[in-house]
Amino acid sequence: MQPSAPITQDVLTIPRKVDAGAKINLVGLTRPRLREVLIEHGTPEKQAKMRVGQLWQWMYGWGVRDFDAMTNLSKSLREDLKASFEVAVPEVVSKQVSEDGTRKYLVRIAGGHEVEVVYIPEEGRGTLCVSSQVGCTLTCSFCHTGTQKLVRNLTAGEIIGQVMMARDDLNEWPEQGAKNTESRLLSNIVLMGMGEPLYNFENVRDAMNIAMDPEGIQLSRRRITLSTSGVVPEIARTAEEIGCQLAISFHATTDEVRNTLVPINKRWNIKALLDALRAYPRVSNSERITFEYVMLNGVNDSDEDAHRLIELIKGIPAKINLIPFNEWPGAPYTRSSNNRIRAFADIIYNAGYASPVRKPRGEDIMAACGQLKSETERVRKSRKQIEADAGL
Repeated sequence: MQPSAPITQDVLTIPRKVDAGAKINLVGLTRPRLREVLIEHGTPEKQAKMRVGQLWQWMYGWGVRDFDAMTNLSKSLREDLKASFEVAVPEVVSKQVSEDGTRKYLVRIAGGHEVEVVYIPEEGRGTLCVSSQVGCTLTCSFCHTGTQKLVRNLTAGEIIGQVMMARDDLNEWPEQGAKNTESRLLSNIVLMGMGEPLYNFENVRDAMNIAMDPEGIQLSRRRITLSTSGVVPEIARTAEEIGCQLAISFHATTDEVRNTLVPINKRWNIKALLDALRAYPRVSNSERITFEYVMLNGVNDSDEDAHRLIELIKGIPAKINLIPFNEWPGAPYTRSSNNRIRAFADIIYNAGYASPVRKPRGEDIMAACGQLKSETERVRKSRKQIEADAGL
């Protein structure tokens, strides 16, 4: 389903060049845009394609940020590049490591804003949970990120920069001249961090196409999963322009409950969302849609909910990811009991759907699903609360 008009919001994206004296960050530029920028700054058109390929390999193949280290470029070209450009990724403000090995990074981007990024190690693979906005457009009542006011969209460079930053920390860039291997510490990306990816579609698309480029980071499209709360008009574009796996932040089986849990449902209700998913160009038995379902005690976890869920998704190749609610300070909900989650999962499984229960990761460092929130925002809010409590 193509939107009749682009989805717009009153959200700013910081421009790549913020003032006349600022250098242009090459990270996040698509190949066509990188070519244009190089030509605008004096690269002969006949050489532009070659220069793009060389820079691309240095930045995304080997993780090199220093133009002086790009030894297959002439010295004069390197000097010209240094004068006008930079290769910059988000700055790591802090890193926390959970008892289970999960890493949570607080990173600073342009404007002094901060977002959180989470790396989850697993046997034979590793998943990076990437943010797409500062704060979040949505106000899902069970999600800690949703309590932080939206500030702005991330640029494509700030999104792919999170991947590059994590590869730095994991020391996973191949040696110059070597190729990426199939065995990786960072093997998967999930767009499940701060923000609604489909309200920042173009920047997310450009960043993920860079991640999938065969001459750079080289991740397969099937190793990238985009999670949306249901921005219906952009769902078909996700298949056509990104081609990644799709996950739906579903969480309820009636419009009445979903309107509270996921308020975007008031704009595109369950029927509209499911109609779009049934028409999703990539949906098949081999590329199932994942339905994410957070388990909230007494809210959406009854046997009746499980049976309704089965009826709702009938005809959609799918798996159901059951997520024990990850509690956060002041949360209005509690986690369903283990017995209730197992009973719910059994009903789904007996109907023929995979129903894995997600193991909470990084809870001790507030890095689990639904817990991400900028540290500065936490501090700011806590200070305000302290002042309010003191009558200041």
